[in-house]
Amino acid sequence: MAVSTECAGAAFHHKRDKLEIWMTEFVFAPQAPVGVPVRGSNASFPVRRVYCVGRNYAAHAREMGSDPDREPPFFFCKPSDAVSYVADDTEGTFPYPPGTGNCHYEVELVVAIGKGGKDISVEQAASHVYGYAIGLDMTRRDLQNESKKTGRPWETGKAFDKSAPIGPIVPVSAIGHPEKGEVTLAVNGAEKQRGDLSDLIWSVPEMVSYLSKLFELQPGDLIYSGTPEGVGPVVKGDVMHGHIAGVGDLTIKVV
Repeated sequence: MAVSTECAGAAFHHKRDKLEIWMTEFVFAPQAPVGVPVRGSNASFPVRRVYCVGRNYAAHAREMGSDPDREPPFFFCKPSDAVSYVADDTEGTFPYPPGTGNCHYEVELVVAIGKGGKDISVEQAASHVYGYAIGLDMTRRDLQNESKKTGRPWETGKAFDKSAPIGPIVPVSAIGHPEKGEVTLAVNGAEKQRGDLSDLIWSVPEMVSYLSKLFELQPGDLIYSGTPEGVGPVVKGDVMHGHIAGVGDLTIKVV
């Protein structure tokens, strides 16, 4: 039996409408996207993924018991909702995480990717960077160390709630690409970490290029670039103050 054009068209539209409903309805409201404000602007940088580079300063590699030679960089991830924004000239809070008695600070330069790509060359990598920020890679060191011993993933030690505090993102148009400058962190006014961006084992273009050979980078990706030596524990009531020359400051109280 022939099917009229009108019937066929009605069936098509019915199926299309059902598909559109299926594609737009959720069983509960999705989480709002995570955004980090851009300094000097009303805009926010939408966070897609958070990559972290391990042992990217030679002295820190030594204090972690590793060989600081230029072995290939390694990466781990934090969820985007681990990002916790702290505005300029304010004191943020970091809730001491459960399940640990040894939570450490790690101050780091954060690279914000503005243009995606894969197999990016070192020479082209800087053109993919939107801006930079100061951040902390907070770590449940006891859980991380246990994971290392057993060969298990690091998520419990690294990827917990609020484990990635960050200041505002400074666009490349305002700061350029910082290749040197002091990186420090103090706890209750006592300096604990000191390094320089020039001490990075793998430069920002090199780490962006290497990472893009493992994952296709997308706008909205953040890369925590590694920390200098001097990492250590904090307890409730401690106030951490991080500083990266030309990038910014970050003040956070452990609660």
